[in-house]
Amino acid sequence: MNIAIILAGGTGTRLGADIPKQYIKVNDKMILTYVLSTCVQAPEIDGIRIVCADMWEDDIEADVRKHLTASIWKEIFIGYSEPGDNRQLSILHALEDIEEDIRTGRIVSEDVNAMICDAARPNLTMQMISDCFAALPENDGVMPVLPMKDTIYQSVDGKIITSTLRREELFAGQAPEVFRFTPYYEACKALLPDDIYTINGSSEPAILAGMKIAMIPGDEKNYKVTTQGDLERFREDR
Repeated sequence: MNIAIILAGGTGTRLGADIPKQYIKVNDKMILTYVLSTCVQAPEIDGIRIVCADMWEDDIEADVRKHLTASIWKEIFIGYSEPGDNRQLSILHALEDIEEDIRTGRIVSEDVNAMICDAARPNLTMQMISDCFAALPENDGVMPVLPMKDTIYQSVDGKIITSTLRREELFAGQAPEVFRFTPYYEACKALLPDDIYTINGSSEPAILAGMKIAMIPGDEKNYKVTTQGDLERFREDR
């Protein structure tokens, strides 16, 4: 069973909007709902869990009713999870809820995988989801990446360049990221109570735990709406 964890608990402070970016509407449709629309249509996805604050649940459900088929949503939506103090704790909360569903028999499957995606990646495609899951059987996880186009420099103090890095060995990670549920859940729990606050990317716990994470080609259009420029770009695309 493949479960999509959609991270919608962020505050989106860098965008400078009145509401978190994932709830901004473009063409009368939440950015989050663009992501949900793709996940609902993807044949690989069996269930969806959304991480968000309680105060947004009614707004999400209203937008879903407007844009998604009710019967399909009822079948695929598993529930909400509570956001954590940082991104990785939000992921852990969702994993804990999935583990509870497995323990209580709500999820009946010997093979559970988790797909983690930002709610602010509205250009997520079914092809990207398919490519991620296609690469999973021979690995513990999969992450789309983009090659670095510019020369990368390192600076210890942020003022003077101290070294250059090998561009051909560096990649920019994207979402969604797909993992085998049990080893990834254990990798995240192993970071408690303190180390989990130092995690920056979803794949970092897996890498620290020695899991085999494959890279697949990313998509330049699969950007995360982070700045006002990103939002305007998405509006223009629509």
